Amino acid sequence: ANGGSYFEPTILADVPRSAKVSKEETFGPLAPLFRFKDEAEVIELANDTEFGLASYFYARDLSRVFRVAEALEYGMVGINTGLISNEVAPFGGVKASGLGREGSKYGIEDYLEIKYLCLGI
Repeated sequence: ANGGSYFEPTILADVPRSAKVSKEETFGPLAPLFRFKDEAEVIELANDTEFGLASYFYARDLSRVFRVAEALEYGMVGINTGLISNEVAPFGGVKASGLGREGSKYGIEDYLEIKYLCLGI
């Protein structure tokens, strides 16, 4: 776009479950839209990948917010927002998207050695 190595934000409609974008970790301004029948189906679709860095969804019902957020197999979940990264949030994924966290108080844990002491008296 515009002669650079970037491309404009793109929406893909009616994407089939077999599309690469449904299985791969896409970094870019791409929003694939999938059809689904119910909450269980969309959670299954979202989790049907080896990756798990971040996921996003919108909901009004607070019980649905917690139910869906807990069911999603991702290290970070944006609920009613697309801006989930900040300096105090633990950044990192699950599955093939990484192990451990960067930032926040949890980011230091990968650099610490834990020692167990047991003193008999």
